[in-house]
Amino acid sequence: MVFDISKVAGIGEYIEKVEKERTLYLKGEKVFLVVNKNTIEVRTDVELKKLLIEKYESVMESRYFGRGGVEIVIAGKQLNNDELCDLVRLSYNLS
Repeated sequence: MVFDISKVAGIGEYIEKVEKERTLYLKGEKVFLVVNKNTIEVRTDVELKKLLIEKYESVMESRYFGRGGVEIVIAGKQLNNDELCDLVRLSYNLS
């Protein structure tokens, strides 16, 4: 499953930067979404990060954002598409 950012409503302008093994999405100069082959990474606040990691096996601390985000295995299908879109919107607004 590949994450499609065009399905996320409610975000403004962004820049897409394709790298060798991932795609970065930036709001201005700040990255708000990292799309890897099998995962996506988004910014979150600390409390939401703890909740998501406790609730879902497919969620872990982000390698890109570190303590400021989560990495989600999208093939895990524990979070539905609406939830993923909500997290991307939140990440965009936090950037």
